[in-house]
Formats: sequence, C-alpha cells, structure tokens
Amino acid sequence: MKRRDALQFVVGGGVGAVASTGFSQDRVNPENRPIPPRRSRKATGEIFGTNERLHVRTSGKISGDWFEEGGRNIPLRDSSDVIVCGGGPAGFTAALAAARRGANVTLIEVNGTIGGVWTSGLLSWILDAVNKKGIMEEITGELKTRGMGRRVESAWVYDAEQLKMLLEEMLVEAGVKIRLHTRVVGAVADDSNRLTAILTESKSGREAWTAKNFIDCTGDGDLAAQAGCEFEFGRPADGVTQPFSMMGILSGVSTDEIAAFIRGQCEPRKLGNPKKNFLTELRSAGIDPSYGGPTIFEIREGLYAMMANHQYNVSAINADDVSKATIEGRKEVHAIVNALKKKGGIWQDLHLNTTSEQIGTREGRRIMGRYYMTGEDLRTGAQFEDNICDVTFPIDVHATDPKVTKAIESKPFRSKNYQIPLRALFARDVDGLLVAGRCISGDFIAHSSYRVTGNAVAMGEAAGVAAAIAVQENALPHEVPFEALGSQKV
Repeated sequence: MKRRDALQFVVGGGVGAVASTGFSQDRVNPENRPIPPRRSRKATGEIFGTNERLHVRTSGKISGDWFEEGGRNIPLRDSSDVIVCGGGPAGFTAALAAARRGANVTLIEVNGTIGGVWTSGLLSWILDAVNKKGIMEEITGELKTRGMGRRVESAWVYDAEQLKMLLEEMLVEAGVKIRLHTRVVGAVADDSNRLTAILTESKSGREAWTAKNFIDCTGDGDLAAQAGCEFEFGRPADGVTQPFSMMGILSGVSTDEIAAFIRGQCEPRKLGNPKKNFLTELRSAGIDPSYGGPTIFEIREGLYAMMANHQYNVSAINADDVSKATIEGRKEVHAIVNALKKKGGIWQDLHLNTTSEQIGTREGRRIMGRYYMTGEDLRTGAQFEDNICDVTFPIDVHATDPKVTKAIESKPFRSKNYQIPLRALFARDVDGLLVAGRCISGDFIAHSSYRVTGNAVAMGEAAGVAAAIAVQENALPHEVPFEALGSQKV
C-alpha cells in the first residue's frame, strides 16, 4: 500500500486535514548562505521525489494540565497478516514462528537491535532454556555451533553482540519485515471489538499499520494497554514491583584469577559461593552494592558480564522512573569497576567495555487473559491440555524492600514444575490480540517464575503459530482449536 494512502484516526478530536506551513526555516546555516524560500505544498502527507516527508505542524490547544491535540490524517504505512510489537526474546520468536508458518509478518521494535533484554539489555544469561524444544533449542544449538555461547549449569551464557547478528539473520531468512527505532503509541479496534490497527512514532513521524492479528511482546504490555485491556501491576497490596538491573560487560582480567567470583567457575573448583565471595570482595573495595547477590558470568575467556545493581521502587511504565533508574544504575556500575581497579592486584587492568542501553526490567503490566496463572498453579504443578511451555524455574522475587533484603525474597512456598496454557496468551478484553513474554496473564508470584527469557521464547513461538494459523483459517486466534496448532516446532 502506498504511503500517501492515509488512514484517518481521531486523535484528541475530530478527523481533519493535516495542518502545515511547509518546511521549517529553523535550519543550520554556518556559511550564512541565502536560504531558499519555502516551497508551498498541499497538506496531503505525500512523499516527494527526494523522499522528503512533509513537515507537519500539530494543531491543538493547551487546556489546564492537558494539551488537546487536533485531529489529523495519519499515513497508512503497511498492512500485514501478523504484526508483532516488541522484538525481545518473545517478539523475535513470535515473528519467526508466524513467518515460518506462511504469514506475512511485520516486527516493530523500539530499540536499534533485535533481542530486547538479551542484546540491548546485555543480559548474557538465558534462564529456563535447557530442554526447551523448538526455536529455543535452535538458538542454543546455533550459539554452541558458532562458538557464541555455551551451557552453564541450567542456563545458557552468550555473547550479546554475536546474538544480534544471529537473530537478524534468522528473521531476514524467514522473510519478516523488521522496523527498528519505532514505538507503538496507539491502538484501534472496530465495532466488533477486534483490534484492527496500531499507531507508531519514529523518525518517519506518526504512522498507522493494519493486520489481521497482533501480538504484544513489549514486555510491559504497551500495545494491550493502548488497546484498552485491563491489567495488573505490581504486588497486590501496594503495587510495588521488582527492581531494575543495569548490566555491565567487563574485560582485562583472567578467568583463573577471578574464578572465585564467577558463577559456573567457582562451584566446580570448590571455591565457595561466588555471590558471597564477590559481595565480600566489593565491600573490601569500599562498595556495598545495591544488589545483595552480585554475580559475574564468563562469556568467554577475557570477557565477562556483571550484574550487581538493583534500582528499587521504580515503575517500568513511568518514563521519569526509567530514566532516573538508568542513570543511577550506570553510575553504580562504573563506581564498582573503578573501586575494583583502585584495589589493584587481580583487578588492576579491569575494564568496563559497556553498560546496557536498555536497563533490565523484571516487571511491568500483566495483561488479563482468558486464563489467569496463579501461585496455586505453581504450588500444585498445574498441567493443561493446551500447554505451550513447561516451566522449571522457581519463584524468584527480587528484593522489593532493600531494608528487608537486597537479594532474593523468601519464597512463600516451594513451587513444582508446571505448565502455561495457550489461553493465558489470549487477551481477554480485545479480540485478535495475543500477548507473549512476561506480560501474559498471571499474578505477582506466578509472574516471578515464568518471566525469565527461556519461557518467553516458548510463549512467543506458541503465539506466532496461533496467529498464523488463525489467518489461514480466517478465524480469531482464540477460536482455533488447540489441536490445529500441532507441533510447535517450526
């Protein structure tokens, strides 16, 4: 569909024509050259011969604490069978699975790389990935074959930069259309309450996109919230969420020298507990880290990931909170490295290569679905006929109150291995929308277990397959019999 074909949306008022006064005259002119007169163009939102986009001035007025935005025509960028919002572990997998099942798929990601917390977040550690089949097994197989990662205990460690390329290669090969640096900012449902379009913002301005089915893999449930879905947020009693964490990538030291502080190296050498060892080492350097279980992972000899930061009492859906946490988290990681370097000895050549662009977020919105996972499902080891993910990861609530603990909170009970039903991925309040990853339907305790990325991959794969088959069957995703999905391996 041509970009000049505009889809009309009501944005803060009635639908109206685009307001424009041509191109802005606020241009850099260091040589004081004469500025050509502004060219008059019709306010149609068209793309002209040099791929210039019409400069649009938003109409509206300030009213108290609000800005009332006038209506405008928004260009329709594209139409797909399936649109996936969020390119993290769940979103990458959902897009790949849907495309491999024959769907025309668009993946929209806010960052400049695919992988989310894996890559932009530099997590470097995939939990609950062992014994997972389908695309998760494919990823870990490629990590091993390409020398990009390896299994450590019950997890996989990997090189984030190399993983960026692997994920992009897999998506491109499958024919997924990838749009980076783009954020979903709105959603529109038709009269039958079926999600039909989304709005995004990017360097290309505001654009509209249509699809037959949508999958929210934003982690924080951004698309579902824009679509009007009910959600839960935080601990039931007070809404407090688990803390953020800023990752750092280190070099300049050797594994043998710091083995006592490396998870997966310390234990087999019988050097004690790596977290306790590292906490003691940091305190001897004059640092009491915000996370009481600081950890180092060996990516490969000479390259390491460090997680020693907690940012408490911040909200993943508050931009001010996220900004402050990012700045404070990065400052602490630098302070830790500088203190270790100052200590000297084995740390004298320690170097902080980089910190994550995206601070690690453990918890955002939990979108209400057609099944609601609870702590009781973990207590009893719940099994489901429409199972799409076997979870082995335990309850894992990171400190919500640093005055009580700065590590992991006491578990309310010992959980059993359990399953996640496909129904927990279907949005309850809007049709044609699935969610995958940590924003699926569940309570605070259940979420603390299923939120890890090995499970996000399995959820994304199931959502992608369901969305693609629904397109082929001309049905809504929740109307497709579970048996029709067949094997999740795609």
